[in-house]
Amino acid sequence: MLVCWLCLWRPDGGIAATQALPEEALACLACHSQHGLTMTFRNNESLEAYVSADAFRGSVHATLGCTACHAEFTPDHHPKLTFGSKDRFVKQAVLVCRQCHADDALKAKPIHAALLVKESGAPVCTDCHGAHAITAVAGGKTIAGEKQYCLGCHGHALIMMMKNSETVSLKVAPAALNASVHAKLSCFDCHFGFSSAEHPKREFRSGREFAIANADACRRCHFDKYSKTLDSIHYSALSQGNLKAPVCTDCHGAHAVVLVKTDKAQTARTCEQCHAAIYRTYVSSVHGKALVDTHNTDVPVCVDCHSVHSIQDPRTVDSREKVPEICGKCHANADLMKKYGLYPGVVNSYLDDFHGVTIKLYQKQKDANAATARRSLATCVDCHGVHDITKAQGPGTNLVKTRLVKQCRQCHAGATEDFPDAWLSHYEPSLKNAPLVFLIKLLYKILIPFMLVGLVLQILLHVWRYAMYR
Repeated sequence: MLVCWLCLWRPDGGIAATQALPEEALACLACHSQHGLTMTFRNNESLEAYVSADAFRGSVHATLGCTACHAEFTPDHHPKLTFGSKDRFVKQAVLVCRQCHADDALKAKPIHAALLVKESGAPVCTDCHGAHAITAVAGGKTIAGEKQYCLGCHGHALIMMMKNSETVSLKVAPAALNASVHAKLSCFDCHFGFSSAEHPKREFRSGREFAIANADACRRCHFDKYSKTLDSIHYSALSQGNLKAPVCTDCHGAHAVVLVKTDKAQTARTCEQCHAAIYRTYVSSVHGKALVDTHNTDVPVCVDCHSVHSIQDPRTVDSREKVPEICGKCHANADLMKKYGLYPGVVNSYLDDFHGVTIKLYQKQKDANAATARRSLATCVDCHGVHDITKAQGPGTNLVKTRLVKQCRQCHAGATEDFPDAWLSHYEPSLKNAPLVFLIKLLYKILIPFMLVGLVLQILLHVWRYAMYR
C-alpha cells in the first residue's frame, strides 16, 4: 500500500490528531480517513471504506494495529476481495471478533447467549458495538449514543418467544422513537434493570402479559395519572383477570408515544381498538359526522364524556345522574351554543322541570325505594341517544320522538305517540313557542303579586280597625 507520510503531519488537518495511534494505523488512515473509497459487491451494493480518525482514537481498540483485525492486509499486500452482498461481507468480517472474544466468554451474558443460539439471523457484533469506533460497554463507563447502541440490535427484526409459542417483535423504528414525546429520554429510563452491562432474560406466558408488565414503567413518572386509573372500569376489569383491558401503552403507544389530546379524531380511533361497534355508531351520529366529515373539534369525543384515566362504568346509577352535567359542558356554554345557533338553556330547563327536580330529591334519599326510582328517571341520553345522538329538529326527528315515547311509557303506562307533544321541550314559553302557556304565565306573574298585595292590605286594614274601635 502506497502511503504519503507527509499527509500524516500536514498542518491543515489530515489525521495529525491521531499521532498517538500506532504507526500502522496512521499509515492505513492516510487513505481510509478520506471520503470516496468504496467497495462494490456483486449485487451492485456498495460500502464506503471511510474510517473516522477521531472516532478510532476513542475506540477501545485504538491500541491495536489494523492488521490485528484485518489480518489479510499488510502495508505491502492489499488484496482485492469480492463478496456477493454487503450483508455477506459484514458477517464474514465480524468472525474475527471471535478470535479474542471466545464463545464461552460471550455466553456468560444472557443477551449474547440468546443471540448465539440463533446466530444465523441475529444482529452481528458490529451492529451493536460498531466497527472502528468501538466503545467499552462494561465497567461503568458511559456509552456514547445510548439509543444508537440499543438500536444496533433493536433496529433489526428481533423477536421474543413467549411460553405459549406466541412471538413478539422487539424491533423499534428509529423515526417513530425520535418523533415520540419521550424522544429526549434514554432507553434505560423506561427499561430499568437493563443496561449495557446487564441484559436480563425475562419470560412471559403470552405477549399480552409482556405488554402489561412493560406498561408498569409508566407509573414511575406519571403516578398521578396511574392513581386515577385505579378507580377506573378498565383497571377493575384487569384486576379481575381480564387481560384485554387496556393499559397505558395500548392508548399512548410504547415507543411512538403521542399526546392523544392534541388530535380529537385520533383519540376516538384509539378507543375504536376495543370499542369498534360503538365507534361505528358514534361516527354516524351528529357529533361523529361533524368530527369526521368537517374536522370540527368543538364536538365531544369519547374522553370528553367518559373522562380519560378515571373512566367509570356508564351503566351505574351515579353515572346516569351525571349525564346532565356532562352534556352541560357544551350545551350550557352560551358562546359555543350561539356559534351553532342552539339554545343554551337546555340543561337548566331540564334541571328545573319535573325530571331534573325529582333526581335532585331522590339523590338526597338513601333508602332502597329511592335507588330503584333513580334508575327509571329520564336523562338526556334516554331521549337523545348515547352514541347515536341525532338532531332534535329536521331529518331524524321521528327517531327522537320514538325514543321519547318509549321512555315515557316506562313511567306513564299507556302513553300514546302524541304524549311527548304535551311537553314544552327545553324551550322557554314565548309568543313564538307555546304562546298560550306564555300568556297564562304572564297573567299569573301579574295576578299573583296583585292578590298578595291585596291580602296584605286587607290584613293591615283589619288590624287598624281593631286598634281604632277596641
